[in-house]
Amino acid sequence: MCANFHFATISEVFKLSTRSRSTRIWGTLKLFRVSDIASYSSTMMQAMTYGKTSSRGKLIVFEGCDRSGKSTQCAMLTERLRKDGHKVEQLKFPDRTTSIGHMINNYLANKEEQRDEVIHLLFSANRWESMQKMSNLLLGGTTLVVDRYAYSGIAYSAAKGMDLQWCRQPDVGLIKPDKVIFMTLSADRASERAAFGEERYEKKEFQAKVEKIFEQLFEKSYWQNVSGDGTVEEVHNDVYGVVSQIVSSDCGPLEKLWTEGTIHHNAAH
Repeated sequence: MCANFHFATISEVFKLSTRSRSTRIWGTLKLFRVSDIASYSSTMMQAMTYGKTSSRGKLIVFEGCDRSGKSTQCAMLTERLRKDGHKVEQLKFPDRTTSIGHMINNYLANKEEQRDEVIHLLFSANRWESMQKMSNLLLGGTTLVVDRYAYSGIAYSAAKGMDLQWCRQPDVGLIKPDKVIFMTLSADRASERAAFGEERYEKKEFQAKVEKIFEQLFEKSYWQNVSGDGTVEEVHNDVYGVVSQIVSSDCGPLEKLWTEGTIHHNAAH
């Protein structure tokens, strides 16, 4: 089901990119579909569920508007958890090191234009191409601290006026986070921070719209708001107080985002 959906999604990208004269997107996504989504789908659907769920890593996601302190807090949390003796890696989306990531980077840096639908699906594809690696690490006991995830992709596109449910569909089936730390900071405060305005979406009025969409995406069961208004150390202590309870607990099997089902272990290698 997941794989079939993404065949349709990538076909849609092809149609849109052809109209926008960015046909190289099709070649990149075609290769990505075969090597990544099929492999990840196999990991999710085959054999026995990973038994010792307490020993799996936890997926901790940081979300929030631009310049809310996410990257700083991700780095500080990663270092703190390592000092505590946990296996942990830090990831960031978009991953600008991949072919898809390069296209996204050019768009964000205002070097290239894309249709809104195309760039949204590229952001989603950029997350999907990391799913196999992420599931292997998590099931192998490594906690992942992630700077932005599917929620950002939805919020930023919906803030442009795109349909919220359409924006959500491409990310159905991603790994569900164990905890989302949402960094709260007003658009006015964020705009006062260094480097605000360097990228395409860093405009105060637009960030206010993004914040409203995030409020609609809030999931009470696994989201936690943390104020970004304090000092870096104060915010870190608040974050650590939330996460330290999660990383040592049994969260059960990995689940898929916005759909039923769990992710299995035997295909992760």
